[in-house]
Amino acid sequence: MTRRVALVTGGSRGIGAAVAVRLASEGADVVITYARSAERAAAVVTQIEAAGTRGLALEAEAADAGALVAAVERTVAEFGRIDVLVSNAGIAPYGPLEEVTLAEVDATLAIHARASFVLAQAAARHMREGGRIICIGSSLAERVPYPGWTLYAMSKSALTGLTKGLARDLGPRGITANLVHPGSTDTEMNPADGEEAEEERRFSALGRYCDPADIAATVAHLAGEGGRNITGTAVVVDAGTTA
Repeated sequence: MTRRVALVTGGSRGIGAAVAVRLASEGADVVITYARSAERAAAVVTQIEAAGTRGLALEAEAADAGALVAAVERTVAEFGRIDVLVSNAGIAPYGPLEEVTLAEVDATLAIHARASFVLAQAAARHMREGGRIICIGSSLAERVPYPGWTLYAMSKSALTGLTKGLARDLGPRGITANLVHPGSTDTEMNPADGEEAEEERRFSALGRYCDPADIAATVAHLAGEGGRNITGTAVVVDAGTTA
């Protein structure tokens, strides 16, 4: 991925940070967005630069469409191009169906579905042949094994239609679009030593959590030469939860 430029949203922690550092290790210059912690984002940029590539952190709320478009434009202005987009920023709404508010519905769809569409649209205006668009979904879009996740599953399922549509729209230009569905992954949002962790392990065929590096490895494959003929599909990395 030498001389390629990647933009990873929600890149200051968890899966996003792992993806950013992995792409840098493979030679890409990487821009990340963050919503709150400039200090943590700066630490990720330091790791990116330690790999010998260029890094940049931009503040951008995933629910702010204007900020997302600006992040794409800034990436192109600073680095001259954008080759890889990883739409990763997300939230994890959870609770009884009867208690979900319309405000929560709107916020979740804005951060997961609308943000991914806006980013893809903005990036596609600049991408050349060989471009890659990768959304981070969830294994809960494939299987919902317990109650309380209806809104989250619905919002992540929307990325399936987006991915298939992008593959058709951008395929003639040699640009691929794919979706990666992580299962239970050891992050601050869902730590492997959390209250629900043992139950989540029981749902997986391998009986374990994924590591953010597992997700990053799959993203790197799709973003690299090995992913050139993979488009319009979802890859599930979930230790067999959806088996």
